[in-house]
Amino acid sequence: MRPLLPLWLYAATLFAEPLPPAGLLVDLDASRGLTLDAQGRVAKWANQAGPAEVRDFVGQDKGRKVPGSGLPAVAKDAAGVALAFRAQELLCHDEKTFDGLIKGDGCTWVAVLKPYAQAKGGLKDVNSFFGNLRNGGKYEGIWGCLDDDNTVWWGARNGLTFGRFDVNNPKVSGPKLEVGRRYVVAGRLGAGQGEVAIELFVDEPKAVGTGRFPVNPAADSSKLSIGQERDATQHPGFESFDGELGRFLLWSRPLKDEELATVMSSLRPD
Repeated sequence: MRPLLPLWLYAATLFAEPLPPAGLLVDLDASRGLTLDAQGRVAKWANQAGPAEVRDFVGQDKGRKVPGSGLPAVAKDAAGVALAFRAQELLCHDEKTFDGLIKGDGCTWVAVLKPYAQAKGGLKDVNSFFGNLRNGGKYEGIWGCLDDDNTVWWGARNGLTFGRFDVNNPKVSGPKLEVGRRYVVAGRLGAGQGEVAIELFVDEPKAVGTGRFPVNPAADSSKLSIGQERDATQHPGFESFDGELGRFLLWSRPLKDEELATVMSSLRPD
């Protein structure tokens, strides 16, 4: 295990090797781009990549009884800075930029994640750390989640059927994650039409779970949420995860094996 680094040095190591630039839509880094409210909660997380339309991930009170209760907190330890989510989310209000991910462009996402114990009372085994599912209809989009016991999984939904998990809505699962330990978790969705590969990675660029996803060119995903699986204004926080995110990256293409290996290695804290 690598020794723990001072905060400033840890932040510098995140950029020791350049990220693959082509197709990078989202780079959310907890050491940069935070706007705090008067109570020290994160009101905005500024995206360091992508078009102007997806630069702001902001808190919102719609559907919440307590103003500001949906805003995550800043968490710091010897390994670095992260955002701590507890039934909270930050939302990008753009409706178009991420549509192509499930319509044939494919995608790759990478998250530096530390899970807490998941709170009781939400939808069983749906504790999402990101997602852009449509808020209604057949809920098409992509989502990254934890089961109630912190088994990590992700999936894509093509809008052809409503089933939470079926041939059109695969659930690709990996290992059970330890509470309080940092992980580099990644997912990759193939490009093209017909059926494409969907893969999950944990700490290493070797898939821990695989599946197939039927691409629907007419699918219409929605707003990207961090800390939640969609813009769930009817019951905000209900499908949110409890844990920390130190970094979240999203490409509008499947990274090559060597690119994914470089990214995951550069983000691994130990």
